[in-house]
Amino acid sequence: MPHQPSDTKAEIAVLTVSDTRSLETDSSGQKIVELLHASGHTVSQREIVRDEPDEIATMVSGWAKERNIQVIIVTGGTGPSQRDITPDTLAPMFTTQLPGFGELFRYLSFKEIGSASMLSRAVGGWMDVDGTRKPMFVIPGSPKAVELALTQIIIPELGHLLDVCSVGVKP
Repeated sequence: MPHQPSDTKAEIAVLTVSDTRSLETDSSGQKIVELLHASGHTVSQREIVRDEPDEIATMVSGWAKERNIQVIIVTGGTGPSQRDITPDTLAPMFTTQLPGFGELFRYLSFKEIGSASMLSRAVGGWMDVDGTRKPMFVIPGSPKAVELALTQIIIPELGHLLDVCSVGVKP
């Protein structure tokens, strides 16, 4: 039996991992912001860091401690190249991973781009920080991948995920 849709809205931080983009040229980060706003969510933070483990980890761990940020979405650095270190850097921060997120993302990608979808290391889950569960999604940096992840997976389930993550959370 499917769960009931949730109207819960989130305050979200968006991080782009790139050695070449600026806020002005970051079409993927901008796409995330537009899609979230269109669905009623709030983007309270948006930054770009280089493909450097310390920069990625510092930004995400700082946001994780901010009470007003409920969800973190990271785009970029999920491919197979030597500089694509985002999933490896953030993996230790997950308390629980949602394997279905990456599996579903690759399945939907396969329908659009074929076997190249196996090169994606998109991952989702949540972090337990000071008694609060914070969902985090790490998605590829292409605008098409961002649109697929946000419109077909993240936005449709985000309210429900937040409702589930808030059960038993300390005030």
